[in-house]
Amino acid sequence: MRFIQTATTALLVLLIGGFAYAAQSQIERWEKFDFTRNLISPAQIQNMSEDDLKLLRGIVFGKRGRIFRDEEIQAYLYSRDWYTPTDAFRNSMLTEMERKNLDIIREAEAMRHEKIEPGDMRFWQTRLFTTDKLGRHTLAELRILRAEIEAIHGRRFDDEPGLQAYFEERYWYKPAARYQPSSLSEIERANIAVIAAAEKQQRNVKLQPGDMIAFQNRLITEDLLAGLGLYELRILRNEIYALRGRQFRTPWIADYFYNQPWYSPLPDFREPRLTDVETKNIATIVRVENRIHERLSNELISTALLEGLFLEDASKLRNEIYARRGRVFQNRWLQRYFESFSWYKANPAFSEKLLTDIERKNIATIREYEKTAESSLRMVEG
Repeated sequence: MRFIQTATTALLVLLIGGFAYAAQSQIERWEKFDFTRNLISPAQIQNMSEDDLKLLRGIVFGKRGRIFRDEEIQAYLYSRDWYTPTDAFRNSMLTEMERKNLDIIREAEAMRHEKIEPGDMRFWQTRLFTTDKLGRHTLAELRILRAEIEAIHGRRFDDEPGLQAYFEERYWYKPAARYQPSSLSEIERANIAVIAAAEKQQRNVKLQPGDMIAFQNRLITEDLLAGLGLYELRILRNEIYALRGRQFRTPWIADYFYNQPWYSPLPDFREPRLTDVETKNIATIVRVENRIHERLSNELISTALLEGLFLEDASKLRNEIYARRGRVFQNRWLQRYFESFSWYKANPAFSEKLLTDIERKNIATIREYEKTAESSLRMVEG
């Protein structure tokens, strides 16, 4: 009996090994294909599995020495004699034919995904998807998916350096000189709404930027603002004005709203009329903002305050502690951001010695949170 079991196990190992070898041999054949001159036919890869397609994509990039974070792709590439990894890889090295081949492979991958994954949005531009098709994702993945719909049309994300760096690593990304939010179709806007709803649920927040249109005649309560960072609160507050057509003189705020497909600015800089409800909503948001401002310097913050914040929002929160002491920032966008606050006074003599023990501890708490958020973003290959 034991002999039969041993023989059966050995046979299974041989069969599995045989299948693995057959699959690998199928991939190996593509190593001799000249992706720079010849175009793949979709029919040639229609029977390939999702895993094989991923390795095929790896071969196209691998010929140029790209190093992948995806362990499967990278392990395969390291096993090939022809592969020479280089940190100097840039998407600009790819020829137009290589890009077309990558598009064909990438679309075949997207069609095999049971749930939508980062990198798939180009193939959903004319198709609506549901919450079920979207599936479960990390916050970093959801943020990338939502931004990807806009990145396809060339939007830049200078206020979110990590996100901008992510898209610059995508071979298909071409930043526009002037992004036009009106280029988004109704289907794409509907898909953004599905992703935004998933973000809210994942973060366990009740409001986020983009929701204020529903509160033009409804009062906001402070509990509806729980879980939002200072950056988001300021966006929400100004969204009330933006919905009435206000033009903003503060550059980063103006850039933000010009990137919204619903924004229709008035032809001049006159102040729009607000209803009593809108005025009260602004006052409520300001109260919550002021409370967070005070906590940053006067009491230790808990991880609960940071829970669900995106990387860049957490970074702005940490840097606000420095800004309160007058630090001048080398990052141009960050400097413009803090200069837009009336309380900011640049101090060329700034030193970390000016920080209190509470401020130092809060900086350390936020920095630890940022490490986790950053690693989540880096893990997404796309």
